[in-house]
Amino acid sequence: MTHDPATLVVRPLAGPQELDLFDRLDYVLDHELADDLAAGRRRPEWMWVALRGDRLVGRIGWWTGRPGTGPQALDFFDLAPDLTPEDAATTGLRLLRTASAAVLQGGARPEYGRFMPADWREVPETRAYLETLFGVLEASGARPLVERLRLEWRRGTPVPEATGRLAFRPVRDREDLLALMAPVMEGTLDAHGQADLASGLSPREAAALHYDEELAHYTTPREWWRIAELPGTGEPVGFVVPARNNYHPIIAYVGVLPAHRGRGLIDELLAEGTRVLAAQDDVERIRAATDVGNVPMAKSFARAGYVNFERSINFVWDAPGTAGD
Repeated sequence: MTHDPATLVVRPLAGPQELDLFDRLDYVLDHELADDLAAGRRRPEWMWVALRGDRLVGRIGWWTGRPGTGPQALDFFDLAPDLTPEDAATTGLRLLRTASAAVLQGGARPEYGRFMPADWREVPETRAYLETLFGVLEASGARPLVERLRLEWRRGTPVPEATGRLAFRPVRDREDLLALMAPVMEGTLDAHGQADLASGLSPREAAALHYDEELAHYTTPREWWRIAELPGTGEPVGFVVPARNNYHPIIAYVGVLPAHRGRGLIDELLAEGTRVLAAQDDVERIRAATDVGNVPMAKSFARAGYVNFERSINFVWDAPGTAGD
């Protein structure tokens, strides 16, 4: 049986054996696909391709950090770079709508996240390609939520010594940390935190959601998590959560209580989290991220020796249902 090369076929992968087909387009996360499939973080039925004859002109795929659950994120969406803008728009929208309808089946739409070069706006070809993708997402009803700096500390970078301004202790339990996360949510510069509060959640509810949906699933030792206190008084001033996700050691969360902001204590917290992770024998790099708009946090990472190696962007669909409804 042959297919008309002008006819667009949109379908899921038949199985892991078709990974080579999915890999015909390039993205920075391609090297993770085989392991993700083996671990259950991806499924062939979540990985869709758009074909004209034997030529791959588009692909899309979802991911979960907890195998056995539904998709948590849409993190692959690529189109052949030589498509005309008109062809890219129609092909991309059909791929997005068809795959979303089948995979999500009318359920909640996970965020779309994409990693991008740090200078993506300064390279005309890169900017044009990404803006084409973003145009397809917006045509489906998505909107950009936030652009973020992706940051990395590398082995060999000096680790700041403890200054003695703060005393650190391990987090005792969920309530111990939530008692500090809730006030940190007030006045947060983090776009996801702001979105949670704008949805009607209280700071305490937003903090609990973040803990239960993200922090609670890290399998690295809870003893790494630190609460910072003023020496002598024991008054808490903030916290830092060093951890390891499925791929890298990370600074998962760091925050200073509102009453203690503006005194440079964020540097002390970030340095402690970096020390905890850098002390592990197999750590060659530590990853972190912060919103482009969170200038104080970005400056703190820079002072700690973290370099901005990429950016990322998140799109959200506010309405329930499948893309394009």
